[in-house]
Amino acid sequence: MKKTTLLYEGKAKKVFLTENSDLVIQEFKDDATAFNNKKKGTIADKGVVNNAVSCKLFGLLEKHGITTHLVEKLSDRDMLCKKLDIIKAEVVVRNIAAGSLVKRYGFAEGTVLDRPIVEIYLKDDDLDDPLMNESHAVALGVATLDELAVLKNRAEAINAVLQQFFTERKLMLVDFKLEFGRHDGAILLGDEISPDTCRLWDLETKEKLDKDRFRFDLGGVEDAYSEVQRRVLELD
Repeated sequence: MKKTTLLYEGKAKKVFLTENSDLVIQEFKDDATAFNNKKKGTIADKGVVNNAVSCKLFGLLEKHGITTHLVEKLSDRDMLCKKLDIIKAEVVVRNIAAGSLVKRYGFAEGTVLDRPIVEIYLKDDDLDDPLMNESHAVALGVATLDELAVLKNRAEAINAVLQQFFTERKLMLVDFKLEFGRHDGAILLGDEISPDTCRLWDLETKEKLDKDRFRFDLGGVEDAYSEVQRRVLELD
């Protein structure tokens, strides 16, 4: 399968059409952004890591009955995917207080939540991806109530699978972002699952092994991404 026309270029990936109208190729870049594109940089081989980790985790979820857009890994940076009509909602699942949850509600960072919190944000960079409730989502035409219920249930199921997987690899799944899309009448998981979209801490030391190292200039960004890749791919 070969790339034809560039369909879309985002902050972390390019999406290309192929000769099959139902399939696209997602190419992972090394570009790094934070704070809704206000901070920009590059993380060496980030695209390679995120493609490898995403393919592994999508495959894991498929084995647990959660359908994704993944068809196959084509190369170090390229993933062949089903073409989705992306739902303009970012679904965030939080297991441990960090990031905006701490800023908005005053949780102490590291507080283990009694049960996961599922949040929905409008996928709109111009508006800084605002938090929204179901009424907002329906009024904006983002999704129906039935679709929103699917997103929430799917996110909770994904969380259960990923929490167990990461715990076995001595990683804490603090929180993570998911994106979904419509395909042939079904809702599939799309985008990626990687150190870009997950907060991952070492289970014992609580060392941050994700994009927070880039966000807050903690150093060791490439080493952190490589360590996540090692644990995800090698510790089976």
